Amino acid sequence: MTWTQWFIFILILQIIHGLATWKLYIKAGRKAWEAFVPIYNAVVLMKIISRPWWWVILMFLPIVNLIMIPAVWIETARSYGKDSKIDALLCIVTLGFYLFYLNYIADVNYIKDRQLKPKTATGEWITSILFAIVAATIVHTYFFQPFVIPSSSLEKSLLVGDFLIVSKFHYGARTPMTTVGAPMVHDTIPVIGKKSYLYNDNFEERNTSWINKLQLPFFRFPGFENVERNDIVVFNQPADTLLNMNDFYPDRNYYKPIDKKTNLVKRCVGVAGDTLEIRNGYVFINGKQNQLPPRSHLQFSYDITFNRQLQPARIIDILKKYDITDGLGYGTTEGSYSIPAATDEAVAKLRLHPEVASIVPTKQEDGVDGKIFPRDANYPWNSDFFGPMWIPKAGGTVNLTPENISIYKRAIGEYEGHNVVTRGDQIFIDDQPVTSYTFKQDYYWMMGDNRHNSIDSRYWGFVPNDHIFGKPVFIWMSIDGINHGIKNWSFRWDRIFTTVSGGHERTSYLIPFIILVLGITFFNKWRKKKKATS
Repeated sequence: MTWTQWFIFILILQIIHGLATWKLYIKAGRKAWEAFVPIYNAVVLMKIISRPWWWVILMFLPIVNLIMIPAVWIETARSYGKDSKIDALLCIVTLGFYLFYLNYIADVNYIKDRQLKPKTATGEWITSILFAIVAATIVHTYFFQPFVIPSSSLEKSLLVGDFLIVSKFHYGARTPMTTVGAPMVHDTIPVIGKKSYLYNDNFEERNTSWINKLQLPFFRFPGFENVERNDIVVFNQPADTLLNMNDFYPDRNYYKPIDKKTNLVKRCVGVAGDTLEIRNGYVFINGKQNQLPPRSHLQFSYDITFNRQLQPARIIDILKKYDITDGLGYGTTEGSYSIPAATDEAVAKLRLHPEVASIVPTKQEDGVDGKIFPRDANYPWNSDFFGPMWIPKAGGTVNLTPENISIYKRAIGEYEGHNVVTRGDQIFIDDQPVTSYTFKQDYYWMMGDNRHNSIDSRYWGFVPNDHIFGKPVFIWMSIDGINHGIKNWSFRWDRIFTTVSGGHERTSYLIPFIILVLGITFFNKWRKKKKATS
């Protein structure tokens, strides 16, 4: 729904609330009209049920309100003497319409100084759990969220098994677009394997289903920085609505809301308004080679030939000596070995090894790769030679031609909501002939540092601003061998409690963190002991 439709929907809910509670307001010493005024009626209701005013804010936060609104229904019933388990159940199963019964039929009286604490240990336990979930959901949704590195696309910069803390407020937290879902769960509920949210995933019905109409429009709170070139960014994968997102198979299989698409982490090598080009695997922005931060390490694939036949174990020992560890055992032939990922520095040192005969990069020559964006034979691009190409910017206008429409068609159609059709030499947007288009939002170009082992923007194109999720800021845990069973796990102590960005040397804050936790713990114990003896 649009913001206007949501406004009308909320007004209707306010009228229903007023009709369900106006007599209850009068019994509590308030005016009948106060039950009908949006937001103000909620503030008054908090006074009636003796709950803090900030509950009103929680009632309007998506996902959190799925807990808070039923809690308010139950607290309203309790304020009028209906505090049994049956009353609470009726409030929930009738979606709050039980209040109509209390307002018009039941003979109830307002209890001004009621006991707010749950009467049983079970009730107190449930209340504590619910508010712990509310607090965790707020932090998870609007401030910080944990994320684990699943693949080696940023190898040497971020490692498989790094557990990250992702900041939502650096770029500005998005409000959840999917309004009905399980708190703190992304796409699928663990163990049971069911969707964590209510949505119709049929692509043809996505805009007509009443379930999908409960989606909120995109909104982002102000952040204190913009996505900058070379930032490591977590985002929702644009191609995660396709039958095969790696091969970009064009037929839709299902549909996902933006905030429920797969979370990925890549490096932003091009921002809105940049002209990007890839030459021999290296990124050039506006004609100049992109310079990566100190902790960044580009990696490419190589074929290595040895002076004599070596056992695989010996080859692996040689490569590990030069910190070439990603994808070892990838492939061997007679006297040679394929290295899927190695830095330029490591390769330069490896060339000097007495048992190495030659090292040849496996970069592609100029030519068309059918899997590379925009999948147009007019553009002889591949993963190592790409562009130049302009990255769309909000308010920026591009001249559209039959030659370049393949580059911008998906952004205009899929991400900005227009119908784009080409008929001969004429381009139509929403059935109107056009020669240019002005973009509504910024776009970014995301790539992995592990150039030949990363499915990224080279395969599925631009990443829209509304897909930006957050900025990784901290590594709180790092486990080597995380995908090979718990018996093969080993902690990377030099990476635990370190920052994602920074200078050449990585500094661990584990010891200061432990000291801080112990200090707070002992201080709280001392304070409680002092309070008990005073």
